[in-house]
Amino acid sequence: MDAFRGEPSAWNGLIASLPNPHLLQTWEWAQVKAKYGWKPMPFTWHSQPVTRNSYPVTPNSHPLTPTPPTAAAMILKRTIPVSGFAKKMCLLYVPKGPLMNWNDAALRARVLDDLQTFARKQGAIFVKIDPDVALGTGIPGSADMAEACPEGIIRRDNGGQAVRSDLTRRGWLFSSDQIQFRNTVLIDLTLSEDELLARMKQKTRYNVRLAEKKGVTVRPGTLADLPMLYKLYAETSVRDGFVIRDENYYQTVWQTFMHSHVGKLESLNVGTFKPVNLPTCEPLIAEVEGQPVAAIFVFYFAGRAYYLYGMSRQTHREKMPNHLLQWEAMRRAKAAGCTVYDLWGAPDVFDESDSMWGVFRFKEGLGGQVVRTLGAWDYPASTLLYKLYTQSIPRLLDIMRARGMSRTRQSIGS
Repeated sequence: MDAFRGEPSAWNGLIASLPNPHLLQTWEWAQVKAKYGWKPMPFTWHSQPVTRNSYPVTPNSHPLTPTPPTAAAMILKRTIPVSGFAKKMCLLYVPKGPLMNWNDAALRARVLDDLQTFARKQGAIFVKIDPDVALGTGIPGSADMAEACPEGIIRRDNGGQAVRSDLTRRGWLFSSDQIQFRNTVLIDLTLSEDELLARMKQKTRYNVRLAEKKGVTVRPGTLADLPMLYKLYAETSVRDGFVIRDENYYQTVWQTFMHSHVGKLESLNVGTFKPVNLPTCEPLIAEVEGQPVAAIFVFYFAGRAYYLYGMSRQTHREKMPNHLLQWEAMRRAKAAGCTVYDLWGAPDVFDESDSMWGVFRFKEGLGGQVVRTLGAWDYPASTLLYKLYTQSIPRLLDIMRARGMSRTRQSIGS
């Protein structure tokens, strides 16, 4: 386990070369979190030990790793000052990582051993991981999955099942605090546009065409649109009853990924922009007679597009702007060279009892495949403190959510 000492752009290229690279492991995402109390700590694993003598070092250069990495993890550390304790406690989190071939049992053992040792040395209460290790695909118990996912209904991933068993044997616990969505919906962008439309449910396909006929148009957003988009997002959260953060947080995320790449996506129609190692994002805004009625943010990294944020107004919903937005996002991501569009989130329980069921039915109509993953797992470096933490965090989160909803209502004057 070696500390990464290269340039930010080198980190993104490094993780892009590993299996299943993820947006939340990029340097840019770590810098966002660094502004909100987290300390980024990037590490790599190599097939050969990395020593100082391995690097050709000059006064104006950074060390270069002698062999390609076999695994990597952008670890986020958050210190928790608690009165009455001799030293500060901390939490460690590896969002959507570590990145590696999880089916390589020897490598997996090495990485997990190092993370467990590192957590103890840091004095952490626990270390949390939530890698995209698939347990299976398809919707359990679904009779109509064949329409949305013609290539197969339910598949069990034996490799993922083995990883889950290994984590349990090592003393890792399935986390009660699932920060990211455990499951998601993926759309295969290697298909032609006609094939993508054919995979949509009939009603979804109809609504895409309806939006076009009703005069809905879609344009890429700019930095100047961000204040308006946050207000639209806040309106959506209050109407639909979900909690969001304050405006500064989203402005930080959006601007971090947009600032140095503004204009890079303008040439998508001719396919010159290829988001291989360049994390970026763009807002897509649906308008009716020049007035914004809905929008989404699409992020790009390592050949994958991600739908992270969506927002809409109550007016003109009958014109189906959200359907056209998703279709344009798919087309633009495909033109940019992406092979997968991640719709970012599916229910834990696939029935009407899950709060995400309505949103999921919309995503399902787009013709993607459900992927069920491990979710977040915690290694309690301190069993006693972990127990105290997990008992208190639900109450704290309830208070924070109530305060957050109140602040959002005040920000939009409702």
